[in-house]
Amino acid sequence: MDTKFGQSQTVKRFEDVRLLTGHGQFVDDTAPEGALFAHVLRSPVAHAEITGLDVSEARQMPGVHLVLIAADLEEAGVDLNMKATVVKNRDGSRGAAPERPLLARGRVRFVGEPVAMVVAETLDQARDAAEAIGFDFEELEPHLDLAEGGFEIHPEAPGNLAYDWALGDEEAVNAVFAAAARTVRLEVPDNRIIVNSMEPRGAWAEWDGDRLHLCVNGQGVWGQKTKLAAMLHLPEEAVRVTTPDVGGGFGMKGMTYPEYYVISHAARVLDRPVRWMSERTEAMLTDNAGRDLVSVAELAFDADHRITGYRVTTLSNLGAYNSEFAQPIQSQLFSRVLTGPYDIRAAFVAAKGIFTNTTQVDAYRGAGRPEAIYVLERAMDMAARELGVDAWELRRKNFIAADAFPYKTQSGELYDVGDFPRVLDRVREAADIAGFAARRDQSEAQGRLRGLGLCYYIESILGDPTEGAEVEFCEDGTVNLYVGTQSNGQGHETVYAQFLSDQSGISVDKIRVIQGDSDLIAKGGGTGGSRSVTTQSNATLATVEKMVAAFTPFVAGEMGVDEGAVGFEDGTFRASGSNLTPTLAEAAQMARAKGREELLRHKGEYTLPGRSFPNGAHVAEVEIDPETGVTRVVRYTVTDDFGNLMNPMLAEGQVHGGVAQGIGQAICERVGYDEYGQLLTATFMDYAMPRADDIPMVTFTTEPVPSTANPLGMKGCGEAGTVGALAAVGNAVLDALWDRGIRQADMPFTPNRVWAMLNGRDIAAE
Repeated sequence: MDTKFGQSQTVKRFEDVRLLTGHGQFVDDTAPEGALFAHVLRSPVAHAEITGLDVSEARQMPGVHLVLIAADLEEAGVDLNMKATVVKNRDGSRGAAPERPLLARGRVRFVGEPVAMVVAETLDQARDAAEAIGFDFEELEPHLDLAEGGFEIHPEAPGNLAYDWALGDEEAVNAVFAAAARTVRLEVPDNRIIVNSMEPRGAWAEWDGDRLHLCVNGQGVWGQKTKLAAMLHLPEEAVRVTTPDVGGGFGMKGMTYPEYYVISHAARVLDRPVRWMSERTEAMLTDNAGRDLVSVAELAFDADHRITGYRVTTLSNLGAYNSEFAQPIQSQLFSRVLTGPYDIRAAFVAAKGIFTNTTQVDAYRGAGRPEAIYVLERAMDMAARELGVDAWELRRKNFIAADAFPYKTQSGELYDVGDFPRVLDRVREAADIAGFAARRDQSEAQGRLRGLGLCYYIESILGDPTEGAEVEFCEDGTVNLYVGTQSNGQGHETVYAQFLSDQSGISVDKIRVIQGDSDLIAKGGGTGGSRSVTTQSNATLATVEKMVAAFTPFVAGEMGVDEGAVGFEDGTFRASGSNLTPTLAEAAQMARAKGREELLRHKGEYTLPGRSFPNGAHVAEVEIDPETGVTRVVRYTVTDDFGNLMNPMLAEGQVHGGVAQGIGQAICERVGYDEYGQLLTATFMDYAMPRADDIPMVTFTTEPVPSTANPLGMKGCGEAGTVGALAAVGNAVLDALWDRGIRQADMPFTPNRVWAMLNGRDIAAE
């Protein structure tokens, strides 16, 4: 069956009416009636030995059904240690894997670490009982610096070094640098952020005597199911995990957290449903944070300004423990796009992870790729300045040529296709670069500094390359599409139904997208790494092909023709010599009438043969008030190569959201800890989220080069906006400040920090 691309049409999201009118069903809306409430007692200090934990009074408080500490879980046979992926060190050993207990035992290692859980009839009763717990501790010196050494947090990590990872031929790259005509070096900090999804984390659990059901607002149910079964020593068939509507995840909700296991155990012990919902400050203290690293980038050039070598060293903050995927983020995933869109034949990256007495750090929209592109594109801009060449032309000169694809990078990625100069030409026109000088003069006349910044990014789509889909024809004429991904607000209900309708001819208003239930869907990869639409649509295409093949002999019999005479086109079966032209839906009704139940359900699976690599150019313009340091992003233009698009409006929405998160990190979001490890930015009074007037209108255009790594020619788009935004804004700010003699400008560009830069003050004190 030929693949069609008529689906590349803008269709308004079907789910929006339900969500915008308050009819969404989120995790806290779906808890069973009569569920008990859980409240977590958390550590008030960053580092301490636990010298006493007395819960006897709390257990006698009104309404209390259960109080759990680590010893209770251990006595019940619960596996206390949350497992995490570790990387291989440069010497061949494995990264440090200290225990991360569900509830603290022996020591607490960050403010907010769970110490005990109280389960009571009401939330107020649970809170009151938590205050009655006798929690005694002896404070220890916290390690907060992003550096090796300091007071040891884990014996398994001497010097607080979690891992020491590298990729590339260091000696060969050093030789290239020694022979270079010019070299450029730049230190690039990447500030920590708190994710702050609209809906905080939450879950509820119930036990029916034989099976456990956990409902959680995550990014996929199957990983949760496997880990939950293992931790509670249950067979996987005795565990069901579901996910309802989710109010944003951004990578942070892709992991399991202690609360999910503990409420599951509590529900089993009490034989009552137990619910837990994070409050905003609680979320700020305990959700996995993002970014938080410092890199040193070095570029080597020949006399013609072509890059001959690239060298990066990076230190990343893991927080107090390994989160599930933390170690690979700033090592392996960082390296996926290490050399970006440039033809660099010698590259080396060395990455170290450091444990500190702060909240864990893990994936945040882009997971390692925004960090890598930010480093590279800040370094490219600085190189252009130091070499005295145009920043746009320096990039163009070093792009991988369009006829060089497929291109294998120094980190082993195989870029399938690309036409970077074409994308750059398009964004130059869309951003009206020719008119920038006049806009800068106008800003100057108003007493403001104006700067222009460019970032050319490339993304590597990650996650499980395999996905499945199942189509079920229902008796009432509707069709269920079971998918293995998980919407966190991206519009999956629309785009999946739209694609199935286009490929099968089934009316889109008859299609229900079903997701997030481990009982209904055998397996799936969830959402993450911009994989969802690419993997799921190709799986749906495979399912439609199997479905048509299965129906063809049946339809041929009904038509009274040979099977080989039947064709399927535009949603209709046709054959010469027959006046019957049934649609798939009509063929299903015919099959039901004949008792052919096996034709009413079809399952397919598809594995992407390779990654796709969305890429594009972001251009930001900023204005700075030198009297106050206030920095505003006043123009923003994006040209992306996403390959073939399912729904251009949804893709543009993803870009807008990603750009907004990138601008937020760049101009206002800043996590602060004091010298004792107390989080100073634990409310929206102290942690500045971007507001509507911080985000300009985003001009969005596309220059598609269809991917050859999947039949639909698609490239993921979910994280691309953030990948490009950081460096575009950062380069624009430095451009605005350059004529004032400033040579280093680092995020976040808050008013105090920018004012300090302009006035020669130490920004670390601001």
